[in-house]
Amino acid sequence: MSVFFVKRIGKLERFLQVFGNGCIFIGIFRKQKYMQDFVHLHVHTQYSILDGQASIPRLVDKAIADGMKGIAVTDHGDMFGIKEFFNYVNKKNGKTNGEIKDLKKRIAGLEKGKIECENPEEELAKAKEELAKAKAKLFKPIIGCEMYVARRRLYNKEGKPDQSGYHLVVLAKNEKGYHNLIKLVSKAWTEGYYMRPRTDRVELEKYHEGLIVCTACVAGEVPRKIIQGKLDEAEEAIQWYKRVFGDDFYLELQRHKATVARANHEAYDLQQIANAKLIEYSRKYGVKLVCTNDVHFVDEENAEAHDRLICLSTGKDLDDPKRMLYSKQEWMKTKAEMNELFADVPEALANTADICDQVEFYSIDHAPIMPNFEIPEDFGTEEGYRQKYTEQDLFNEFTRDENGNVVLSEDDAHAKIEKLGGYDKLYRIKLEADYLKKLALEGARKRYGEVLDEETSERIKFELHIMKTMGFPGYFLIVQDFIRAAREELDVSVGPGRGSAAGSAVAYCLGITQIDPIAYDLLFERFLNPDRISLPDIDVDFDDDGRGRVLNWVTDKYGKEKVAHIITYGTMATKLAIKDVARVQKLPLSDSDRLCKAIPDRLPSGKKMNLTNAIADVPELQEAEVSPNEILRDTIRYAKMLEGNVRNTGVHACGTIICRDDITDWVPVSTADDKETGEKMLVTQYEGSVIEDTGLIKMDFLGLKTLSIIKEAVENIRHSKGIVLNIDEVDIKDELTYALYCEGRTIGTFQFESPGMQKYLRELEPSTFEDLIAMNALYRPGPMDYIPDFIDRKQGRKPIEYDIPIMEKYLKDTYGITVYQEQVMLLSRLLADFTRGESDGLRKAMGKKLRDKLDQMRPKFISGGQKNGHDPKVLEKIWADWEKFASYAFNKSHATCYSWVAYQTAYLKANYPAEYMAATMSRNISNITEITKLMDESKATGISTLGPDINESLLKFSVNRKGDIRFGLGAIKGVGESAVLSILEERRKNGEYKNIFDFVQRVNLSSCNRKNIENLALAGAFDSFSGIKREDFFMPNAKGETFTEVLVRYGNKYQLDKAEAANSLFGGDNMVEVATPEIISAPEWGDLDRLNKERELVGIYLSAHPLDEYQVILENVCNVRMEELTNLTPLQNRDLVLGGIVTGVREGYTKTGKPYGIAKVEDYSGSAEFAFFGNDWIEKKNFFSPGMFLYMKGKCQPKQWRQDEYEVKINTIELLPDVKEKVIEKLTIFAPLSEINDEFIEEFSTLAKANPGNVTLNFHLRDEEGQQVSLTAKGVKISVQKDIIAYLKSQTALSYKIN
Repeated sequence: MSVFFVKRIGKLERFLQVFGNGCIFIGIFRKQKYMQDFVHLHVHTQYSILDGQASIPRLVDKAIADGMKGIAVTDHGDMFGIKEFFNYVNKKNGKTNGEIKDLKKRIAGLEKGKIECENPEEELAKAKEELAKAKAKLFKPIIGCEMYVARRRLYNKEGKPDQSGYHLVVLAKNEKGYHNLIKLVSKAWTEGYYMRPRTDRVELEKYHEGLIVCTACVAGEVPRKIIQGKLDEAEEAIQWYKRVFGDDFYLELQRHKATVARANHEAYDLQQIANAKLIEYSRKYGVKLVCTNDVHFVDEENAEAHDRLICLSTGKDLDDPKRMLYSKQEWMKTKAEMNELFADVPEALANTADICDQVEFYSIDHAPIMPNFEIPEDFGTEEGYRQKYTEQDLFNEFTRDENGNVVLSEDDAHAKIEKLGGYDKLYRIKLEADYLKKLALEGARKRYGEVLDEETSERIKFELHIMKTMGFPGYFLIVQDFIRAAREELDVSVGPGRGSAAGSAVAYCLGITQIDPIAYDLLFERFLNPDRISLPDIDVDFDDDGRGRVLNWVTDKYGKEKVAHIITYGTMATKLAIKDVARVQKLPLSDSDRLCKAIPDRLPSGKKMNLTNAIADVPELQEAEVSPNEILRDTIRYAKMLEGNVRNTGVHACGTIICRDDITDWVPVSTADDKETGEKMLVTQYEGSVIEDTGLIKMDFLGLKTLSIIKEAVENIRHSKGIVLNIDEVDIKDELTYALYCEGRTIGTFQFESPGMQKYLRELEPSTFEDLIAMNALYRPGPMDYIPDFIDRKQGRKPIEYDIPIMEKYLKDTYGITVYQEQVMLLSRLLADFTRGESDGLRKAMGKKLRDKLDQMRPKFISGGQKNGHDPKVLEKIWADWEKFASYAFNKSHATCYSWVAYQTAYLKANYPAEYMAATMSRNISNITEITKLMDESKATGISTLGPDINESLLKFSVNRKGDIRFGLGAIKGVGESAVLSILEERRKNGEYKNIFDFVQRVNLSSCNRKNIENLALAGAFDSFSGIKREDFFMPNAKGETFTEVLVRYGNKYQLDKAEAANSLFGGDNMVEVATPEIISAPEWGDLDRLNKERELVGIYLSAHPLDEYQVILENVCNVRMEELTNLTPLQNRDLVLGGIVTGVREGYTKTGKPYGIAKVEDYSGSAEFAFFGNDWIEKKNFFSPGMFLYMKGKCQPKQWRQDEYEVKINTIELLPDVKEKVIEKLTIFAPLSEINDEFIEEFSTLAKANPGNVTLNFHLRDEEGQQVSLTAKGVKISVQKDIIAYLKSQTALSYKIN
């Protein structure tokens, strides 16, 4: 035996260690301190908005890596991040939970003797030991909140003392504690909010069960009282919390000793004062200590990024000497760091781990919590059903298929009953399912007739059975109920359906959707797959105006506490992070803008957009990251750290929760302002992508502007033509509508409006509704490549082929091309006998490119197809085609529904163009660019858009007796709705206004005041009155009063005298005698001046356009429009010819003292700004005066110092009046010989004679056999004016070319 002695070094102790093959070593080692276990219980994530800078995944990952057993999340006043926290920990625990599940299954098998082994007892003991080890590996999520406790009661909201509250860390010990925490946090928002969400002692006592509380930081009640020297009050608080929470009340120690100069150095001294007393009181009152680090960021290196976040939160600059500072010690310290910091109070460390051990594992998720739909008692009640049906009856009904066949094993059947909530819940589901069946069959008879065919009957029977056995009949009852109320009670337009819900025949029978799914091969299992339990998701479109009324109806019916909106979180995107950091660091705005502009919309590498990836792709950002300019360098550095941080909360645009119970029984809520009513509304604190995990039912109430347009158009038709149109019953084979589509005249219609779509429609010449559905589905990136082939097959230019003849059944309507996901599903059943559920699984796997799933399903498809007699090589080809296209394939249900809405808009435009376009304009009243486009479209079809008129206009755009569109009075700026309604009501009661004096004698001048009248005059609303023009309203009299002032005074005097006469003994209307004021004729304004005033009031030039004289040049000689300059990519390196009117100029000097000018030039399409510097501006500035008409030539070229960026460089400028007659040299008319008849010759020669000039006139003629000839008109030269171009455009068989 060998004995080795090791020298003693430092403070050593001696022990023996047996090692290797019997050798005994006497080792002498340095004595090590024992490290206490520790868990962070006071942690702020980024959901402590603009205060915490820690992402949940990074926090959890660091804690796990450090060997912690768990951590708590305790954000300020909210539980916003709890669901993300719970989900992420579940994900991290996933593998271990899988082991635990397998071990439990093995233990159960061993205990029941179902697993054979040599030594069952030994195997059982081993399995239990492994189970204990596996459970010990689980990381524990401790759910909490740092709450604000009101100094008085939560309803006291008077002045500064009530605005804040004492901090208190509250942790959920178990599921009961979690639900109590939800109640506390929710009520703090709904009842206690005053600058911040506050609870109080009464609420804490009421909901104390299952909660652990800690005294928090120096802003907590106990520490603050100690620091203030109010020791009696501090002890009173300890005794109160001890009495209420018992051993679940802890005193919290913190130590944040700042180690850098620019930090909070005062906090540590205050903490030390508090800590000394807290330790003393711990012994005195038997209250345990814990230590925390009040975590606000993950790592020490994030301190400076967090410091900048606090600047954003407080609105201060980084160099502000008075701004709020943290100690910069608030990172998530390791167990070792915390042990070193609190070595003198080891029990405070150990107690954190003890608390973690006390906290139970529980789930915050839940099976669907279906709201109760009120079923008429005369149909049935739950109690009645309990008497009528046995549990065995329910077992058989819910575990067999729709035909009564046994399809589940005994164990699976019992598991299904349990999953649905047990027999107690099944009685309710059964009652709802039977009532749903009653309504569905009543609807089916209305939709399909009294006798249903076998296919329809079987389809409805199957769907009803799936809805029942999935536990969702109540969902469909609720949806059909609020849709019924919208249509029948609230006068709200409802869309025909959207998404996959349109695949349900039951939904169609209930009136939830308006498209027959059987007629269009839409599939129910695309909506509810019987093979996988997922919540139904019916999105409903309502007209914009009515959506709010439907939501109010739902809230009133189910109760305010049971209906809530869904929260959204706004995060710091890449550019925003740069701008935010740059602002607080005072980086010059030009540098900040330059950095942001350097970030492309998409990264060249194709990687996910974030600042790190952008830097890797963009050299300019790489330079900034290592710039010698510290501020610039720090901007990039800290923007990277802050990117993705939650910056604010919002409200989901359409998501709404309807719950069976008070929502705060299940999830926490906060409040937000309702934009429509200004009232507070409930908002869930968990966002939409995870809210359904908690069991809450989400429904989407969407506002669709198109429905409002359709509704308004129908009203316009009733008003102008006396026709009451049912838009849901229009002819789906209307010839005028298909002619509109074939000609591509779709501007202003839904879904088919873009120039690209118009081109394809003209080529396709759609003749059936199925053509429209297919185009709607194909016109997207990816599938768009199939459109030419689709068109060629329809037009007979290519043969329609099917890989297997029987595929024609489902591909006939799309000419042999697979366009929809539903086609893949139906063909998989037809060819290879896939079940309904399997076919939807295939659709999902292909759409999401789930390779493992596809590899499993492919052999089944090939073998199933072979069994049905199909060639395996052909089946392989079909599968390969599907894999290629299915990721693009569209949901036919959605395409069909939205194609029907699109068809309705096209039908209205084709059959009632003025009424439809007026409605479209009304709904785009704030979008002047869109209004202009719609006016041009109307003009092209022979419908004029007239300015506002006091005797013809309504509130919105309307149609007059001649079929022209009238501008609405409500669209005039500065004329409020109340004034317009007053004008319209008086006109309705007593007829049109005879003149301006009659107007002020009759209209309510309190509602319609002087400013309103002036704006009406400027907009031309009084132009129809004889004897007065717009200028006259502003002409001053001898006293300096404008005519409008005199007019209003006259009107008030007249109305007062009339009222007095009516009340007198001998009174009457004839007794009123007030002299009408004299109208002083004013000098007429110039055309441009008048048009500009008109435009100021209505947003566009109405009666004319200043550029009308040059329209031919702008539309035919200029090769680019101003609106195109917003995207220079298509214009790169092109020579440009532009024209327009100068509408604005800004001048100044650069930092180097050089002059510059920025001129705004406008044409028919919009406006653009052009910048000129130095001598370039000096040479050209004389052209840029407002009102000048310019003809400019230039080039889209790389910038001088940044060759990767482009700009428009203007090289030459001329005045449009000077070039008007010289830029057009030749007009060529292309025409079929058959069109050159006597009528054309007479009409065109008349126009030519009326417009003599210097332009050569050419004709290019062709006959039916394709022979062509070019002719030049001798002795005839013309001036190409608007009327010539308008005539040529009106002749559809002709085309023309200038120069």
